Amino acid sequence: MTISRRALLAAAAAAGGGLLTACGSNTGRGDGGGSGPALSHWYHQYGEAGTEQAVKRYAAAYTKARVTVQWRPGNYDQQTAAALLTDSGPDVFEVNGPSLDQIQGGQVVDLTGLLDGVEDDYNPVVLTPKRHDGKIWAIPQVIDMQMLYYRKSLLRDAGVEPPTTLDALVDAAKKLTTRKVKGLFLGNDGGAGVLGGTPLYAGGLRLVTDEGTVGFDDPAAARTLGKLHRLHADKSLLLGAPADWSDPSAFIQGLTAMQWTGLWALPQVQKELGDDFGVLPFPADGSTGRPAVPVGAYGAAVSARSRHVDAAEEYVKWLWVDRTDYQEDFALSYGFHIPARLSLAKKAAKLRTGAAADAVRFTTDHGWAQPLLWTPAAQTAYQDALSRIIKDGADPERELRTVVGKVSDELRRVQRKTT
Repeated sequence: MTISRRALLAAAAAAGGGLLTACGSNTGRGDGGGSGPALSHWYHQYGEAGTEQAVKRYAAAYTKARVTVQWRPGNYDQQTAAALLTDSGPDVFEVNGPSLDQIQGGQVVDLTGLLDGVEDDYNPVVLTPKRHDGKIWAIPQVIDMQMLYYRKSLLRDAGVEPPTTLDALVDAAKKLTTRKVKGLFLGNDGGAGVLGGTPLYAGGLRLVTDEGTVGFDDPAAARTLGKLHRLHADKSLLLGAPADWSDPSAFIQGLTAMQWTGLWALPQVQKELGDDFGVLPFPADGSTGRPAVPVGAYGAAVSARSRHVDAAEEYVKWLWVDRTDYQEDFALSYGFHIPARLSLAKKAAKLRTGAAADAVRFTTDHGWAQPLLWTPAAQTAYQDALSRIIKDGADPERELRTVVGKVSDELRRVQRKTT
């Protein structure tokens, strides 16, 4: 996955030594539109036209500080991780986390107080991974989510109902597969990269429990993940598509009857297919399962090394708490995303009907977000095992026993650092 709003499962990379000089060479602390202290605000480079101009317009409208926006191409997570270790990094920065290491290392500021009186209006799913030790470390900006798109006409012609269980999804994908069309596209790797923990949540499990232990040390996990191999064994999966899962072109071009992709693809799908599509959450599995959709949100954080922490906090509150007009504009005028605040998502005209309204409902009712304790090391161990299960038919029970051991060790390691 590229660094973008779509990087739901990304974690902040470890700081690379060579980046310290690069980040320090251009601090961005220049003149902004207001008076008062100079603040630098970093964003990753979005692929959506108009976004850069929008955030610079927001910054220019702020009168209590001179805010300079830096648009950062390249490996943004790695850049910010390195810059936070120096005195020349940003005051405010966009972040997919912050990561647990950044919080535990005292690199970011507690922003809990910025949400006094309005915390209940933020979707709790996207606040959860920004909360640690009862404190909130970043203010969510917009919500991205993933869901299953299906072609109504292809399902109707094959006599297939939209699948509401994992077994039904596997069966539907097989029935929909023909010489020219595959039943399902989960990415060119067969789904291990994009699905992540979604099948576990659909099976009634979790990545990490509230107590900080492995949330899938259960026989149900192997049963659920084993069903994903059936998709590969049945030759129902589209592999080697011209573009990967985040791009809806395979679905639009009729290469697949169903595709797992993101909300951001909805306008393009709607433009090309009209009403000939529907959307679903990842279907439930087992008697204790429930539908699941992965949810993520970039947020605004404040560097603890900022020379103007109070001013930076005040600016973040102004932009991402008070200015609801800017928040709706940022979510829906340049790409297609859900505002982080429930009240904004409810009233936004573009989200009130059709598949967009379904997506908002899926996010509220079935959303899950990657927990802070789920580290890159845990993610790698799990995803590698998932890939072997899906593509190679590796024994799910054996693979998961190994993963549970590795993730347990990792959870103990990070929680020892907390205490």
